[in-house]
Amino acid sequence: MCLIIFAYRSHPDYRLVLAANRDEFYDRPTQPADFWEDAPDILAGRDLKAGGTWMGITKTGRLAAITNYRETGSTVEGAPSRGDLVKNYLAGNSAPYDYLKTVQDKGQIYNGFNLIIGDEKDLLYYANRDGSIRDVKPGVHGLSNHLLDTPWPKVNKGVRKLHSLMIEKKGFSPEDIFKTLADRSTPLDEELPDTGVGLEWERILSPMFIASNTYGTRCSSILLWKYTDEITFMERTFGRQDGKTGTTLRCQTFRLSL
Repeated sequence: MCLIIFAYRSHPDYRLVLAANRDEFYDRPTQPADFWEDAPDILAGRDLKAGGTWMGITKTGRLAAITNYRETGSTVEGAPSRGDLVKNYLAGNSAPYDYLKTVQDKGQIYNGFNLIIGDEKDLLYYANRDGSIRDVKPGVHGLSNHLLDTPWPKVNKGVRKLHSLMIEKKGFSPEDIFKTLADRSTPLDEELPDTGVGLEWERILSPMFIASNTYGTRCSSILLWKYTDEITFMERTFGRQDGKTGTTLRCQTFRLSL
């Protein structure tokens, strides 16, 4: 994932509304979100190169999502796949805090990441470039390729738009959220972060929805978690370059088995 915006305990009907764009190279093989054949409790997409995932939820309410931490000059070739951090939590039974403690103990063997995990009681955040485990407070939050709530332009825009839907209007449809995730507007150069990738790539990576010849938004996902423990997971996938070719919409709705 490269953008996650979410409203946590901020709406009278929903414990959590989470919306995310996964940005990746187009030639990296991916399986769309579904219940896994080898782990039928897990609903998630799958990275077919390394076997992990970027976001998912289980029938018992174990939730996890990850973004990379963008940094230059310190990427370690051969480091473990960060997608395993999501997969292993979803497939396990450790409480969220206990799981993050084990991740914290070995976090530096991974390239930079931000990890959000939770269950029906808690929502926690950990970044191995920050090092502390945090409880996520009720409110509307945003995460891209720096720390939680870092005010990058697309994070600010996503938080502002989701806040309007969830708190000011309190009436929304999934299509309203997909429309937010599809925003391709580019900030002014002076508003861009400097993450060491050069101005051209800062521009390419700055919209909420990314499209280029080689890299872009591969899917947009929405998770709706009601206080009644009804879960709806929706995913829209995209093809190369224009972000439209091969667009599909998948939707799963189920009630938690607690």
